[in-house]
Amino acid sequence: MDLDALSGIIAYKHTGEGVTTVTAAVDRITIKNPWRGICDLELSGLVTYATGRSSMEVSCQIAKAPASGNPSTDEDVMLTCAFTMVSLDPTTRRPIGIAPLKIKSDLEKQAFAQGEENYKAKKALRESSIRDKAPDAEESSLAHRMWKEKEAWTLPSSPTKRPPNAISSDTSRVYDTQIMQPQYRNRHNFMIFGGYLLKSAFELAFTCVAAFSHCRPVFVSLDPSRFQEPVPVGSVLYAKAQIVYTEPASAGGTRVQVSVDTKVRNVEHREKKATGTFNYTFHVENDIRVVPESFDDYMAWIDGRRRAQQATDSLKAQGQENPNEKTVVDGHERMTE
Repeated sequence: MDLDALSGIIAYKHTGEGVTTVTAAVDRITIKNPWRGICDLELSGLVTYATGRSSMEVSCQIAKAPASGNPSTDEDVMLTCAFTMVSLDPTTRRPIGIAPLKIKSDLEKQAFAQGEENYKAKKALRESSIRDKAPDAEESSLAHRMWKEKEAWTLPSSPTKRPPNAISSDTSRVYDTQIMQPQYRNRHNFMIFGGYLLKSAFELAFTCVAAFSHCRPVFVSLDPSRFQEPVPVGSVLYAKAQIVYTEPASAGGTRVQVSVDTKVRNVEHREKKATGTFNYTFHVENDIRVVPESFDDYMAWIDGRRRAQQATDSLKAQGQENPNEKTVVDGHERMTE
């Protein structure tokens, strides 16, 4: 929530107060150095990518607060992240162009180039969604093999028995219901602040993985997910978390993907709107495996496998050879007002 709010402040310093700025995407969050002990923290950031369109990239970091007058060192930086902010006309609520960045130094050029790469990567991730791209031959074969294996477990004459670490996906669901309170609204209107919604979704995802694995999860990544509708103050938010994909981690244990699906209803419960789906990855020490049951579960498993492969490729491209031991958030795409 604090990083989202900081990005908004930085964006307004770039645009001025004549526009309405909303968060469009969390492009990446990377844990550089783990927290060790109690210390004061310094949050900072700047605009690193803006071309004159309605959007801009804001890069932020959290670092151990240095001594007065001294800059932070690389060892002090605990977390880095980037947000995409979009400026809207306050009257029409339509996107409005903003001033482009003037690039001068080599570091600014490098950051600007990274912003272009982030934009291309997000587009590629959207195009590979299971809703837009059907399973290929390899994915269909994997799903069929899992189904045959699961069916064999139920046959009394089959020598293949259900492994003790195999858990049905339909038993991994956790639900949450909240009335949206005014203290969590954003600065523009009576809509809930996007940072609060992300916090709630993360906590439900963490609880789901803990209940599924029977151990403490370690956060690994947050995948691209869109906010489809704003959430008004006074509405009722329904959230469902479910394990969709698991894979062995190279360093031991299991990487677990959990999907949090959210919907909002007015207090009279006469209408319902989908507000977004948020996909998280955690690492757990136990050896566990999720088994899809329905057709929807198999599609979610394939989609999760694609996201896992994309996250691994992204981390390797950044020079991180063992992504199972890194904590990274890649591209949580959203639109909140």
